[in-house]
Amino acid sequence: MLDFQISGSNDTRSGFGEGLLEAGRKNPKVVGLCADLIGSLKMDAFMKEFPDRFFQVGIAEANMMGVAAGMTVGGYIPFTGTFANFSTGRVYDQIRQSIAYSHKNVKICASHAGLTLGEDGATHQILEDIGMMAMLPGMTVINPCDFHQTKAATLAIADHHGPVYLRFGRPKVPMFTAPDQKFEIGKAWHIHGGKDVTIIATGHLVWKAIEAAKTLEAEGTSVDLINIHTIKPLDIEAIVRSAMKTGKVVTAEEHQINGGLGSLVAQCLAQHHPTKMAFVGVNDSFGESGTPDQLMEKYGLGTKDIIKAVKSLL
Repeated sequence: MLDFQISGSNDTRSGFGEGLLEAGRKNPKVVGLCADLIGSLKMDAFMKEFPDRFFQVGIAEANMMGVAAGMTVGGYIPFTGTFANFSTGRVYDQIRQSIAYSHKNVKICASHAGLTLGEDGATHQILEDIGMMAMLPGMTVINPCDFHQTKAATLAIADHHGPVYLRFGRPKVPMFTAPDQKFEIGKAWHIHGGKDVTIIATGHLVWKAIEAAKTLEAEGTSVDLINIHTIKPLDIEAIVRSAMKTGKVVTAEEHQINGGLGSLVAQCLAQHHPTKMAFVGVNDSFGESGTPDQLMEKYGLGTKDIIKAVKSLL
């Protein structure tokens, strides 16, 4: 059944904030670094409870990555916090050279990703970050779907050794996953079983995919629905198993189609089980200023767009 117990709505960045605080309570080696965006990253509670383990580096994101890399040498587990654009595009060289290359245990935590950053406009709405991070050898890439899953992911990456990119956002979305869930890195969540078409979604598009699946099921189309919260390592087994059952796959993401979830799923299926596909994502375009809802509609990232993509394959 596609009926969920929704416990209100909240932003995924708040899930990160709560997860970071809990991780800090569990492990004294967890430290926080922020580039002048403490409130936006919801790192306030961690800073207040652990002032000696929190470092405000100012608007110096590249330096923050270097400091974080150095901290791991002393056995610390640094969580860096800033907007996704500044967490990746601005500091890609530092991440590649100082963190990924030597497999440093840094958790790169990125808020305000995608179009739902809204009115801040195209310069801040990074839509290439998943691809950039996924291409780095040894980098784990996670894009959770709601408050509870983001909190659980934050706790999970504190226990995982190695560099991680954790992507989340600003808009409030329904809270529909379990508060006490166990987050397993690299293991997809099979939300609903079906036989006619597969919908694979990530991040904010998971709830849109659920809405689309409800409409399609009411019209007689049986949907196999998967939440890929871990982009890398990708759950190849879950994707191939579903594609073999339905023979049709739609991916949905708040990211460029090129280099994101859709590209990685297509690569997976090309290698293991070639399958008809359709892609819901931003099609080779920068964003623009507008409300999150306006932008999601204009760039084709809504419930109706997922339904349209499914029907194009049926």
